Amino acid sequence: MKISIERGTLLKAVAQAQSVVERRNTIPILANVLIEAEGDTVQFRATDLDIEVVDRANAQVERAGATTVAATTLHEIVRKLPDGALVSLTADAATGRLTVEAGRSNFSLATLPREDFPVMATAEYQSNFAAKAAVLRRLFDKSKFAISTEETRYYLNGVYMHITDGSTGDRVLRCVATDGHRLARIDADLPGGAEAMPGVIVPRKTVGELRKLLDDDDMDIAVSVSETKVRFATPNITLTSKVIDGTFPDYTRVIPVGNTRRLEVDATEFAQAVDRVATVSSERSRAVKLQLEEDRLILSVNAPDSGAAEEELAVAYSDEHLDIGFNAKYLLEIANQVDRENAVFMFNSSGDPTLMREGNDDSAVYVVMPMRV
Repeated sequence: MKISIERGTLLKAVAQAQSVVERRNTIPILANVLIEAEGDTVQFRATDLDIEVVDRANAQVERAGATTVAATTLHEIVRKLPDGALVSLTADAATGRLTVEAGRSNFSLATLPREDFPVMATAEYQSNFAAKAAVLRRLFDKSKFAISTEETRYYLNGVYMHITDGSTGDRVLRCVATDGHRLARIDADLPGGAEAMPGVIVPRKTVGELRKLLDDDDMDIAVSVSETKVRFATPNITLTSKVIDGTFPDYTRVIPVGNTRRLEVDATEFAQAVDRVATVSSERSRAVKLQLEEDRLILSVNAPDSGAAEEELAVAYSDEHLDIGFNAKYLLEIANQVDRENAVFMFNSSGDPTLMREGNDDSAVYVVMPMRV
């Protein structure tokens, strides 16, 4: 195999591949990227046996072929090469080396046979549809903060993507994530062809890798879903992932419907105030207290070890007095999801879950559990 490829193009492809590779693994081939050159295209394939990413790029292919090389090492080399450099990759099967040349730089890297590289089995997808990158980005970006990191509740270690009835009765594509302390539920209009999609739990790592495909707002992403796998594809990159084998709990039971105390506040001001007062809170609890009075909100923290803080905000609130406490980190993460000016909080009592949405928009709903302060 011998190819020449522009450094920027190569860096983008190798960066995507090396981020999938597991740093610590007992199978040497899984640390490698499979490079396949044919025609005027080169493919970079990487996998950790749960996720597989294939990145295609244009290149001058002088000699077709394939080899595998350490993904992280190749990425570091290409990253340090000068902008605009033309990079030559030459694989020699006899010596088992890959030569990387650019200008006066020359590297010789050990390779492993392509036959040893595991390729993810193809699946029969029950549902195939297209969605705009901006739509998928909103669904996953606004829900991923609530993914659980608890290994024992593995079925919460991802985003539950499924089809259901929205608040207006229409069918919607919905993403939900929760860790038991907070919950995010985000809806989007149902894409054509997605009606029969099975509900799947997309793992946390896949959500992170998917984000790299979604920068171009107008790009159509081809989505394919089966009971065991999910695939997202752009013209140049295909990301295939196993889904979490488990049943996502009935999240509708924890979304409060009877909360009547309504607080409306400028989302940016609120987030900044929470961040400021939380500076003195103890790391363990990070508890912040909200005191709601008519048209004013007092945020306070009292940490015996480090000090106290208080800040007052002008808000829209006309109900009776309420004191309620929250983990500052959870409040901040939820407030930071708000794209529009105002956040609307719906309270019941100091011991009940609180609901938050963006203005009057019901397509993004968040729930956060209170804590004692």
